[in-house]
Amino acid sequence: MPRALLSVSDKTGLLDFARGLHALGWELLSTGGTARALREAGVPVRDVSDVTQFPEMLDGRVKTLHPAVHGALLARRDLPEHMAAIAEHGIAPIDLVAVNLYPFQQTAARAGVLPEEVIEQIDIGGPSMLRSAAKNFASVTTVVDPADYGQVLATLTNADDDLDVRRRLAAKAFEHTAAYDSAIAAWFAGQRHDSFSDRICLPLQKQQALRYGENPGQAAAFYVERPGAGLAALKQRGGKELSFNNFLDLEGALLATEPFGDDVCCAIIKHTTPCGLATGTDALDAYRKALACDPVSAFGSVIAFTTPVDDAVAEAVSSLFVECVVAPKFSDGALEILGRKKNLRVLEGRARWPADALDYKRVRGGLLIQQRPPSVIDQRGWTIVSKRQPSSGELRDLLFAWRAVASVKSNAIVLARDGATIGIGAGQMSRVDAAFLAVHKASTAGHETTGSSLGSDAFFPFRDGVDQAAEAGVRAIVQPGGSVRDAEVIEAADEHGMAMVFTGVRLFRH
Repeated sequence: MPRALLSVSDKTGLLDFARGLHALGWELLSTGGTARALREAGVPVRDVSDVTQFPEMLDGRVKTLHPAVHGALLARRDLPEHMAAIAEHGIAPIDLVAVNLYPFQQTAARAGVLPEEVIEQIDIGGPSMLRSAAKNFASVTTVVDPADYGQVLATLTNADDDLDVRRRLAAKAFEHTAAYDSAIAAWFAGQRHDSFSDRICLPLQKQQALRYGENPGQAAAFYVERPGAGLAALKQRGGKELSFNNFLDLEGALLATEPFGDDVCCAIIKHTTPCGLATGTDALDAYRKALACDPVSAFGSVIAFTTPVDDAVAEAVSSLFVECVVAPKFSDGALEILGRKKNLRVLEGRARWPADALDYKRVRGGLLIQQRPPSVIDQRGWTIVSKRQPSSGELRDLLFAWRAVASVKSNAIVLARDGATIGIGAGQMSRVDAAFLAVHKASTAGHETTGSSLGSDAFFPFRDGVDQAAEAGVRAIVQPGGSVRDAEVIEAADEHGMAMVFTGVRLFRH
């Protein structure tokens, strides 16, 4: 009689799987809560402690760590000496293991959870059984995912000796245990506040396959730290499936709106950088102001709101070709209106970063890892360095421009007025070119630049960028400072009667 050992924390599909095995003549072994669930359902099961002749102990910490289990899993069926050795000790082979591990990540993610509670969710016996079974995949079937129960039962029912299936399941088991150990290592690193430990393991799991990557011909998929993390928390309420570039632009959109906190804000994103960003009295007002910055570039954009979208906003947005709209909530009418656009992806919810999240950038042969940029951007540390003090209205626009420029690709210059961008110069090789482009975009869209405020993501290396801004009528500038020519740059601002603020913080985004 073949034997299966079932020990699962996630009992999805367990009873049907166990009944299927029993109907095929398998003996079922189990532990703790799994055995109890099977008995209550009337499925015959034998306790592992009957096999080991040793009781579960230490509050269940020791159940399966025994030669009667691991010998039964590891013995090679093609080696007579292995089979004789286990027979000598009265050990019968175990031919299938279905194990999923204690919910460590879910426990660790709970707000206010105590370290000792997390530690108790470090599974020892489960990974050991999985590794033993997967190592011996030539003879043992290893199941870690309830989604595989059906295929395994079908294979056994047809009496197929499908080595390829067992090999695939073994690979999946090692992926599962590796990710599990990575999550544990990451938690311990967090306990000692060591973001940059000697080894960093990323426990990622596949959320979905994507049609292609940045370009057709590049295969792609979306992986998440855990189900429901970050962008995976957004619920798609309409439109076709998200693309690789949609995910990138959604991240850019949420990055742009994040510094504005609870303010009503709208960001219009193209190629991961804003082409319009504004705050307003309501979502419609913010959208109209953001769109006015560069309505041409807004074609094919991703739009993010920090506040619910109602019918009026949906009507306005639906008049433009848009790839995605994301907001905390949509009215029923808004969903119906936006749903008329069959290709428009509508995403509802909030996608947040953990407070201690790191930023990863792929380079050949490795990763560059850094702390995430600040999500709170305010006026702390600001120093007014010009002779002229900025007015209260200019200070408001300077803060808006400083928050806005943080999400623009470097070199970055933002022109702002009344809580809205009116010109954006992004991704330029020189800062004076970025300033020129911001002014050019503002003029092209019909905006009056005289009296506007300017944000620069890094210092001005020369006074030419300030002269360019003054020629356009800019009256106030916010920038990090820190150039060897700061005195020259400040002098230029004073010559033009401009107010200038140093933040002491750089906001590069490469």
